[in-house]
Amino acid sequence: MLSVNTNAGAMVALQNLNATNQSMNEVQNRINTGLKVAGAKDDGGTFAIAQRMRAQVAGYGVVQQSLDRTRSVVDVALAAGEGISDLLIEMKEKALAASDVSLDAASRTALNEDFKALRDQIGKMVSTAEFNGTNLINNSVTSISALANQDGSSTISIIDENLSLGGGVVTLAATASFASAGAAGTLAGTISTSLNNLNQSLARLGTAAKSLEIHKGFVQQLTDSLETGIGNLVDADLAKESARLQSLQVKQQLGVQALSIANQAPQTIMSFFG
Repeated sequence: MLSVNTNAGAMVALQNLNATNQSMNEVQNRINTGLKVAGAKDDGGTFAIAQRMRAQVAGYGVVQQSLDRTRSVVDVALAAGEGISDLLIEMKEKALAASDVSLDAASRTALNEDFKALRDQIGKMVSTAEFNGTNLINNSVTSISALANQDGSSTISIIDENLSLGGGVVTLAATASFASAGAAGTLAGTISTSLNNLNQSLARLGTAAKSLEIHKGFVQQLTDSLETGIGNLVDADLAKESARLQSLQVKQQLGVQALSIANQAPQTIMSFFG
């Protein structure tokens, strides 16, 4: 039926053209953003899953920062501990040399001065071995913790190692010195005990540093897996979208042509009155 009031063909052509334009807008948006699910209106369920995974990735980013900070604190403590160990070895050498009863007083006094200088250096090392305001070897904290998972429900704790002079590890007193062969020999024995204790502390700190390093690697792998999963959910296949865009462009041109033909149909009515 031909009518000047209603053009059913044009309406159908317009509906199809609008659908094609909508599809083109969708494809262009995917090409522009690189995402097939850029918002909740694209796919509510997938978007919600992706957002939850993005939150986990962000959480693991904080975990890596926490692990890095804690590892730096432990690394500084280790460096200081190793330096203290070297100083104790030198001090033991001085004390052993001074324990020789055949040594003259002047030489023993000179050795004692070197001994005290090394002793004081240990105190300086202990007091300055801090990172970001945290010192793990001067008994200022009981322990430190690093985040281990993205919701903060798990942590990795590192126990303080008090390497201060006169403490439980380095038992050598902060005022230790010798004026006789006997006193020097006693200090040499004390230093040997301190070295054994210090080696155990360094082993614990080394194990803690390795644990932090291993966990950071695991967190990085987990983060990479989550990011890959997010990409699988929301990333657009640009090769596929490019081919689809070309197809829609042809379809759009044909739709415009079809609408033009449909709009011309009522003009045939004029021939009835020629």
